[in-house]
Amino acid sequence: MFGDTMRAAIADARTLARLDGLSGDLWRAHGSGAIEDAAAQSLAELLHARRLEVRGEIRPVGIPAGRSSLFPPRRPPASPDRLASRRRRRLLAASGPMPPQLAAGFTTGQLAVLRVIGDEMAAKGVCGLCVDAIAARAGVCRRLAQGAIRLAAGDGLLTVQERRHEGRKNSPNLVRIISREWLAWLRRGRRPSSPPGAAEPETAPKAIGCKTMHPTDTGVQSCHVEARKKKRSGSATSSPGAARRLRPARVGGATS
Repeated sequence: MFGDTMRAAIADARTLARLDGLSGDLWRAHGSGAIEDAAAQSLAELLHARRLEVRGEIRPVGIPAGRSSLFPPRRPPASPDRLASRRRRRLLAASGPMPPQLAAGFTTGQLAVLRVIGDEMAAKGVCGLCVDAIAARAGVCRRLAQGAIRLAAGDGLLTVQERRHEGRKNSPNLVRIISREWLAWLRRGRRPSSPPGAAEPETAPKAIGCKTMHPTDTGVQSCHVEARKKKRSGSATSSPGAARRLRPARVGGATS
């Protein structure tokens, strides 16, 4: 009686949850002695076959035919100007992104990637850019950027925090620098590099090793000199000798 009822319930089941419930009822009945071992094994095999049928009938919602994912296939990014990307990559690598003893273990492209991460770390405290954005700024491909981050994380220079979301697109990973030498290098006052083509600031940087000059105010000295000259000229004209020297001589006669 129990076997016939269970067979009919298994045949009418349309969901995996319903089949799981019937499986629990079957083994509870077997444990209480209501069904023999051979009948329980036969019903278990029937449950397994029906579960495969139901699982094959389930189709993911929203996934187009012929595709394994809801999201569109990823297209490999390509640089519109490879010469400019190569020049930018070499410029970033040669700008001193990290201490020399640490930079010796990375290639030119990897140093360009780490320079982008260091600039974001110095500006925001964490690098939240996606891998494609880091690769585009560094002038490298996506795979090289991933390898550079993985290599630096393996050397203990930085950490990568994943932000996964169930059923939807994941958020970009958060990359943080934990190397003391690298952080000290960034705190030295090295400013982040401006993007290629950006205008230079109008204010010129301060000269190194020059002192600010404060010239002496010569206006006061000029006033004293002029006053002294006037005083001397006034005293000279008021004396009797000076008056005699300044008196005009008589024409055609002797002077007194």
